[in-house]
Amino acid sequence: MSDATTNSQVRAANYDAGFGDYFALLKPRVMSLVVFTALVGLLVAPGSISPMIGFTAILFIALGAGASGALNMWFDADIDAVMKRTSRRPVPAGKIPAGEALSLGLWLSAISVVMLGLATNWVAAGLLAFTIFFYLVIYTMWLKRATPWNIVIGGAAGSFPPMIGWAAVTGDVSIASVLMFGLIFMWTPPHFWALALFLKSDYDNAGVPMLTVTHGRKETRSQILIYTVLLVPVALGLALTSVAGPVYLAAAMVLNAIFLKGAWDIWQRDEAMAEADDYAVEKRVFKFSLLYLFLHFGALLIDAIWRLF
Repeated sequence: MSDATTNSQVRAANYDAGFGDYFALLKPRVMSLVVFTALVGLLVAPGSISPMIGFTAILFIALGAGASGALNMWFDADIDAVMKRTSRRPVPAGKIPAGEALSLGLWLSAISVVMLGLATNWVAAGLLAFTIFFYLVIYTMWLKRATPWNIVIGGAAGSFPPMIGWAAVTGDVSIASVLMFGLIFMWTPPHFWALALFLKSDYDNAGVPMLTVTHGRKETRSQILIYTVLLVPVALGLALTSVAGPVYLAAAMVLNAIFLKGAWDIWQRDEAMAEADDYAVEKRVFKFSLLYLFLHFGALLIDAIWRLF
């Protein structure tokens, strides 16, 4: 742990964590996205699964996501302490000891993987185990502090949930589940880079080599446009699989047109323009990117329900 983390813990003579602090340790916002995309992957998969087994699968996938969050907060407490966006997290704020976050993360990891395997199958459990490993070791411990392409490669960790949900039903991986993975994977860079643009000095202060820090804001704007262009065929390609229907196709066409327009607007701007309106365009595109992903998976879910009638 860094001096920043040590100091925050010294300031807290007595740890006074409540239930809300432990819940925050699991990154509930990230967990909600994991749960939703995993649920869609499970519901659109061919075959059947009992409601109780399905609920159990989603529960342990959620626990696995929470475990990843706790492990990430344990290791990243030093940089979290110097970033405005993360300084109030439980470990840097001195609410929860770092060792306790590590212990909780490890226990939840073991429980979630083993129980998912017992409840469904070991393909799904293996994918969940790899996801936790990838997020902690490959992304958090290595890529995040080593390369400006951290969020590109590391984005894979957040892309596995629909594939895990699919595997919980089928015991395998298919083109459709890979494309659901690809949709999240290609969406992640423009989503986070738009955030990095208006967070300004946060990543620089923390020493995180985000693209805005290492390659500059102009290059970041270009990369947002490039990755959004690459995202479009993945999103539309999913419409050609058996899991998608007319609702998804219509939604994908509209959502990708809007996202492309937003990326184009970001690319056309310079820092003087952005600062003049307090990064209004960048904030708008970032907020829309959250809606973009939710509506894509929501459309898949609607098509799946439609096919039942």
